[in-house]
Amino acid sequence: MTGLLQDTWVSALQLRQESRAAAWAAARTGFPPRPVAADWPLTHLGQDAVLSLLSSSPFALANRCSQWQRRRAVAAAVAWLADQPGSTWQQRWLASGAEAAGAGWKQACVPWLDQHGIHARQRLDLLSIGLILVVCADIVRPSLGWLAAPGVSTWALARNLQASRDPDGFAALQAACAADAHMTAPARQATVGRAAILVAAKGGLLSEVSAGDFLELLDAEAQTQPRHDYSAVSWRMLRQLEVFGPAAPAALAELRTARQRTPAELIGRYRLACQPVRDLLVDYLHERQPALDYTSLDHLAQHLGRWFWQDIERHHLGINTLHLPQEVATAWKQRLRTKITAPRPGGAAQQGPRLTCRHTLLAVRALYLDLAQWAAEDPGRWARWAAPSPVAKADVNWRKEDRRRKSRMDARTRERLPVLPALVRHATQHHQHTGQLLQAARQARPGATFTAAGQTLIRSVTRAPTPSVWAEDPAAGKRRNLTREEDQAFWTLAIIEVLRATGVRVEELLELTHHSLVQYRLPSSGELVPLLQIAPSKTDTERLLIVSPELAEVLSAIITRLQQPSGKIPLVPAYDSHERTWLPPAPMLFQRQVGTETRRICHSTVRNLLHIALARSGLRDADGTPLRYTPHDFRRLFITDAILAGLPPHIAQVIAGHRDINVTLGYKAVYPDEVIQAHLAFLARRRSMRPTEEYRTPTDAEWEEFLGHFERRKVSTGLCGRAFATPCIHEHACIRCPMLWPDPAQRPRIAEIRDNLTARISEAEREGWLGEIEGLKISLTGANDKLAQIDRRTRSQPVNLGVPALPSQALHHQPGP
Repeated sequence: MTGLLQDTWVSALQLRQESRAAAWAAARTGFPPRPVAADWPLTHLGQDAVLSLLSSSPFALANRCSQWQRRRAVAAAVAWLADQPGSTWQQRWLASGAEAAGAGWKQACVPWLDQHGIHARQRLDLLSIGLILVVCADIVRPSLGWLAAPGVSTWALARNLQASRDPDGFAALQAACAADAHMTAPARQATVGRAAILVAAKGGLLSEVSAGDFLELLDAEAQTQPRHDYSAVSWRMLRQLEVFGPAAPAALAELRTARQRTPAELIGRYRLACQPVRDLLVDYLHERQPALDYTSLDHLAQHLGRWFWQDIERHHLGINTLHLPQEVATAWKQRLRTKITAPRPGGAAQQGPRLTCRHTLLAVRALYLDLAQWAAEDPGRWARWAAPSPVAKADVNWRKEDRRRKSRMDARTRERLPVLPALVRHATQHHQHTGQLLQAARQARPGATFTAAGQTLIRSVTRAPTPSVWAEDPAAGKRRNLTREEDQAFWTLAIIEVLRATGVRVEELLELTHHSLVQYRLPSSGELVPLLQIAPSKTDTERLLIVSPELAEVLSAIITRLQQPSGKIPLVPAYDSHERTWLPPAPMLFQRQVGTETRRICHSTVRNLLHIALARSGLRDADGTPLRYTPHDFRRLFITDAILAGLPPHIAQVIAGHRDINVTLGYKAVYPDEVIQAHLAFLARRRSMRPTEEYRTPTDAEWEEFLGHFERRKVSTGLCGRAFATPCIHEHACIRCPMLWPDPAQRPRIAEIRDNLTARISEAEREGWLGEIEGLKISLTGANDKLAQIDRRTRSQPVNLGVPALPSQALHHQPGP
């Protein structure tokens, strides 16, 4: 590859880095810093006036010895500055060369100290202390980079600034830090230190600091020294004090994440050499933009800009037309269909088929067909680009591949559905064990040995109190954060339970808030029906799901964990990675504490937690390799299990939020052809009899029939959870039915049924009634399952979910499932 081709090729990693850099540059432009003042009244004071100012209140100390040392330090610093050229103290400071010397500025002062006979043992420290007092008195204002460099005690700077210049501002900041239960000592020190640097470098009070000043400080820190980054918590605390103003975002991450790009920026990141084709692709994206969401627009730009035209230019220099020669088009499609993986150490690069090349082929074919159609409508703009498409219809006809993909997905579902209970059981046990270890560690004294969940650990001795509980593991020879282990185990179990109980998409899962839990009271019986509101996601369709008792137990545990002493759930902002926008702060259900910050759980965290849980469980597939679950696997498992349990596919379609029932049937792992044909025939007959209006307001009779469904759910042993307008699939043998939600109050009745079934099985075996034994054993299994469900849901006391009541008028016009 030539040097020119290497310069034009842009890797995916480089694109992500450029995207973050562009977001930060936009933030710096949107929040400009205050200009650095070159002149102010205090920098014009005479030497005697400066010495008098620094020896009086509030700089004077009550301790005579300390005050004497401070006077010596001030005298040395003022004398050193007075020997520098300049008419003001700020000019003398800039002429001294200390700014350029950075962290080594004190060593550069050694000749001056020797020349003036200052041979004190701690003379460099005295000079540093005196200079800090001069800065606190606003005599000089060093730059942000100099103050952020190593060697400058920001804690001493903050202490003296609080005593001399802004006692109220720094007292309020320290009080806010102390009130935060998750604020650690290093984070508090970094926050107060940054505030002191901003006040010292820019002048004024803490309340005058702007968001641009803070961003400028972060850039200065990145250039001077690597330090443990507490910038997010520093931003949050200063914004909480309303220092930055209402225009500043709630989280610093909002200024660091990638923003939505324009079509010109989406295409420009690939650095295409042919300017006319680049402009054409930008115009094409502008035309398609109104009908696409941002993710689809970004993917379209990748297909056309990176995988199509950038690849063409890399292998055919100087090409400037869409009318591609046959050999060029053929070679491009061959490269597109071939995936080359990076070589491993000691190995060679590997080649294989690229499964996603179909999307690029479809995008390129759509480009050529759109240009041909638009050329007929607006020839002056598009006619010169009309050309034969290099992608034929046969190139995008992947029926065989679709069948293969369906077969792979079905095999994946069939492989994971039977082991799902084992995964849930392991996640539950791991959460119980981590909870027992954490509770035992909290009760143990530092340095004491404790045993729980079959493990013997030693409570770690820490220098200062920490929010996390640490313990030494003698067997593994390492220190363990028991708080983090319990937190990861809880959220792993919660994610698995909610995904398998609802079948929602991962983005819908992470957008669940406390407001997603609503309840509806039936007007006739007064029964409360809990509902889970799924926000619009992929199909932009809102839907309501009935909350089963198992799901209610998981949601109650999440809410109980997140509730503050006031009963509220913290409001956290969330980043929509698909639309590249930040959602307003909301009481997200899937949020956790990360260091000193409360953040919403992101997609990568969900995948990592599932991967860790599966690795710990030891589950393997048929080939013996470790089993992997993706969040979308739970959606396929949910739909497959629901249809196998007798749920009609059109009801599963509504629950899953699919627009097309064929998508729902595609998620089903195994579905006989005759059943599909029969169901489609049933749909055709039903549509022929239904009114022509697709969306109409239900009549009073229809609404009463819908409400009556909830009232008729009550059976002797619990509630029937089958969907509205669906028949009973077990001929009212409720004890066998998986849709029965057993009532804990009816446990004695179910136990009596179980004992009776056991006696009947014994009688049948004794009398040789082999025809009844199989059916009785199925009923016995169902009875034992219902008793186990009741035992799992039994609580010592009810948990108040704090579900907001939903007025009956709000649901009156919502069609039932």
